[in-house]
Order: sequence, then C-alpha cells, then structure tokens
Amino acid sequence: MSMETTAWMQLHSVMTAQQERRPFDRATLRRIAAFARPHRAGIIRFVLLGVVTALLAVATPVLAGHVVDAIVSGHDTGTVVRLSLLIALVAVVEAALGVLGRRLSATLGEGLILDLRTAVFDHVQRMPVAFFTRTRTGALVSRLNNDVIGAQRAFAGTLSGVVSNLVTLVLTLAVMLTLSWQITLLALVLLPVFVVPARRMGGRMARMQREAAALNADMGTRMTERFSAPGATLIKLFGRPEEESAEFTARAARVRDIGVRTATAQSVFMTALTLVSSLALALVYGLGGWFALRGTLAAGAVVSLALLLTRLYAPLTALAGARVEVMSALVSFERVFEVLDLLPLIEEKPDAREVPEGPVAVEFEDVRFAYPAADQVSLASLEEVAVLDSRGGAEVLHGISFRAEPGQTVALVGSSGAGKSTIAQLLPRLYDVDEGAVRIGGVDVRDLTAGSLRATLGMVTQDGHLFHDTVRANLLLARPAATDEELWEALGRARLDEVVRSLPDGLDTVVGERGYRLSGGERQRMTIARLLLARQRVVILDEATAHLDNTSEAAVQEALAEALEGRTAVVIAHRLSTVRAADQILVVEAGQIVEHGTHEELLAADGRYAELHRTQFTAVATP
Repeated sequence: MSMETTAWMQLHSVMTAQQERRPFDRATLRRIAAFARPHRAGIIRFVLLGVVTALLAVATPVLAGHVVDAIVSGHDTGTVVRLSLLIALVAVVEAALGVLGRRLSATLGEGLILDLRTAVFDHVQRMPVAFFTRTRTGALVSRLNNDVIGAQRAFAGTLSGVVSNLVTLVLTLAVMLTLSWQITLLALVLLPVFVVPARRMGGRMARMQREAAALNADMGTRMTERFSAPGATLIKLFGRPEEESAEFTARAARVRDIGVRTATAQSVFMTALTLVSSLALALVYGLGGWFALRGTLAAGAVVSLALLLTRLYAPLTALAGARVEVMSALVSFERVFEVLDLLPLIEEKPDAREVPEGPVAVEFEDVRFAYPAADQVSLASLEEVAVLDSRGGAEVLHGISFRAEPGQTVALVGSSGAGKSTIAQLLPRLYDVDEGAVRIGGVDVRDLTAGSLRATLGMVTQDGHLFHDTVRANLLLARPAATDEELWEALGRARLDEVVRSLPDGLDTVVGERGYRLSGGERQRMTIARLLLARQRVVILDEATAHLDNTSEAAVQEALAEALEGRTAVVIAHRLSTVRAADQILVVEAGQIVEHGTHEELLAADGRYAELHRTQFTAVATP
C-alpha cells in the first residue's frame, strides 16, 4: 500500500470522526468490554493475525534487498530464484491472511452490530408510548444505524490496527536502523511534513464533510416531506410549483458547491502527498546510493530501505489518528448507551400472573394519572432540541372509578381532551397509573404477564394504522397461525372481503405506507378485521367507526355487535348514536366521570350527556 493511499484512508477516518478532545470514560469502557466479552476469542485471533501480517509486511522489503545483493555479488541463479520464490510465497500468504483478516473483521464487526442493534431494539420496544410520541423517528433510527456502525469500528478496525501498526512500526524501525541509522533518522525528519498536513487537511475536510452531510440531510428531509402522499397532496392543493422548484434547486446547488470544494481539496492533498512521497524516496535513493558507492552500504540495503520507508509512514500516520478513531467510537458507544440507559416505565414483575380463564370484568378503582415528564421518557438528542420540554407531570385523571361486568359494554363520551383515550390506554398498560388500580378479571394489570394481557385485550385505535406490507401480513399480526379461510371470515365480518377480493393480488396486495392505498374507511375496517381475528375477551374501541360513512358504519356496527357478543368492551365515541345500546355510559369531563347511566337515564337526567346529545343532533339536523 502506497503512502498516499494510506494517508488518504487515514484522512477519511479523521473526516468521519469527532474532532473533540475528551477524556476516556472508564464506565463506558467497562460497558464496551461487556459487549465485547462474547467475542473475545475472535478478537484474540484477529489481533494475532494482525501481528503475523505485520511481520510479513516487513519481511518482503528485506527479502527484496537480499535479491539485489545476490545479483550484485554474482551469486548463482539458484539463490536468486529461491529468494524470488520466497517473496512470492510471502505475498501469497499475506494475501490469504488479508482475506482471512477481512473475514474475521467482518465477523466481529457484524456480530457487534447485531448485539448492539438487538439490545437497542429490544430496549426501545419496552419503552412507553410517551417515548415514541416525543422522539423523532429519524433520530432514533440513526442510533440503530449510524451510531452502531460507528461503535463497530472500534472492533473491526481500530483495535487490530493499533496492535498491527505498533508491531509494524517497531519492526520497521528496528530493521531500518540496523541497515542505516543515518538514513532512518533523516527519513523521520520528513515525518512532520507528511503527518501535519494530513492532520490539518483532515480537520478542514471534516468540516466540509459535516457541512455536506447537513446540506444533504436538509435536502433529503425536504424531499421526504414533499414525496410522501400527504405532503404531495398538500403541495398540489396549496403549494406553488415554481417556488418549490426554485427552493429545491438552491439547496441542490449548495450540495454541488460543497462537492466541488471537497473534490478540489482532495486533489490538492493527494498531489501534496505524492510530492512528499517522491521527496522521501529521493532522499533514500540519493543518500543510500552515495553510501553504497562509497562501500559503506550494500545496494540491496538501499532497496530495502526504500521499500521499508513506505511501511514506516503508513503505521505512523495511522497511529497519529488512532486517538481520533477511538474517541469517535467512544462517542458512538455513548450515544447507544444513552438510549439503553433510559429506564422503561412499564416492567413485568418476576412473579406476574396469567389472566384468569373465562369471561372477565374490567375495573377502575380511584385511578389518578399524570403523563410522565420529558426527562423520564426522552432525550434532547432524540427530540433534536437543545433542552427538553419541562412541562409534564400534571395530573389528568382524577379518581376514575367504574366497573364493566363480563360481557358488558361501557361507553366513554365527553368533550375532546377530557381524558377518554387516556383511560383506554391504561387498560393494556401503555401507561401505568400513579394511584389506584386497573383490574382485569379481578387482578391488577401490573401483576399480569404481558403475554396474557395482550392475548386477553384487543384495541382498535382512532388512526387505524397499517404497515407497508400485504393485507395478509397486517392481519396475521393478530394471530400468526390463522388460515386463509379464517382471514376471509374476519374480512367478511368486517364487511371488507369484497374490497380485498377486488385488489390486484387479493390477500397478497401491499397496502402502502400507513395503508395509504386504501380509503380511510377501508383502513379502519382492516383494523377491525384484525381485532375480529384475534378473538380477545376484552375489547377497546377508540373511535373505531370515526372514518366510516353512514352505510359502512351501519355494516361495521352490525359486525362489531356480533364480534362483541359475550365480550367485555370499552367503547370511546364522539358520535352518541353509536353508543345508545351500551350497558353503561360514562360522561368524562376534565379527567373526571361527571355522569353515568344508560342512554335513557342520562337523557332523563338532563345533564351534560343530554346537552351533548342536543348539540350533536341539532347540528346533524341543521342543513
């Protein structure tokens, strides 16, 4: 490998690394060691392989010098041939070890990436919903990609590189000093001319690289927003195409300009390195040749020194930037550990119980709840803000108590923001109560296993979210072992089977991002079909018919009535017409239950429910 190539690789490491000076954090190092422990056998093999490769790298220049000496001294042809074959053998072994080293490096690096990604993914899965409502998805995905890969460099590159470079440096210097200490010292004098520009240019290139990354990210964010279905619709309705085009062109032009500057700087740097390399070789050949002509140095030694010179600058340059690479890896590890250090607010107890068999009741007893503050569930870096929002912690539910007997339907109605959806989210433990208790089958949900709770309780949310996958895959989330016959049955009961049969690939049709290829009503009916397929004993419907027209709503209400028969249900609705048949209606206002009873009882009481009823049906009757 030439000095220019090695220096360019080192410069790239500097460009992509953090440039800050910071002390080693021993706690971080201990945690890194814990992640590395399962890979210690592979790390040892990798390091030993690097040492052997370093020995072979020094052997080739020495053997080349012996060949020259054999030619000059007039040795027999056999000596030259044997030395040449030995050089060839060293080259073959070095190439084979290089491939093996790359495989070991990839195995270590990808193994570490797998461990870190799995740890972060599993940890994030355990975080409360509040974490996801505050966190920017892109920032969280970056932790799973960019930062994990940055942490992996410590094992795949820096670790072995430091060891092998140290061995190569020591051996190269020892051999060069043995051959000619004068030429070796003069070669070291040129080192600052080689390293200092690389360090300075590295800082400059790093700044340009960060600027280019920011500009590309800015342009990419704008494209993502404009190319999504809702964004494209908004632009078509309210946007001005000419101004949008001009804005995009201006952003793309800034990316072009920084690309030109970066390419120019790279070219200047590579030219300068080539010049320094030529000067160093000229010094060796000139001074070495002078010594050889005077008889104080063998001709082969001159060749060996010239070849060893390239092996000297490479490890010196790499070691000069090793701290930067290590610091970069530490920063990446710290950013990963920052996510892992966020404590999940919802934990399953070691002695958690299963939900009792048979029909179950749902009970809220004097429940008080406040959404967690930002510092409990989020990070400023994940929200991409300087300081976390200090708001939060204010109580939103004040002493909620009610009971839904097995097979009963309880409806929650009231103004927007009154706390109805918050009540519903406490049942599946999307959040935990601060005071009081939520019980299913007479057992506090905090004492139940997560698996049995999920198997018992199903929920249809207001947005009817679907994944960018097939109809079949979205339905099988509810029951992975379901047959096609059961899928069609669920779709039929949700009054969606005819729609799915008309799709190009039926059950194997991809529904698009968030199900955008389906209408709002079709998306909602898909989530209802998923609920029907799951056959859970407790059902929560949070505005389950909000996006349906009157005809679809009537069909789905009929399907839901059939599906909810014998099951305990909690239904949230704004349209009071959908909850008339509920066994009990709770009117929620400002986090409190202000009224409860049947539809007829509440109308007769002429309270808040009657007021909502009059307002809603008067508005419907008004042309």
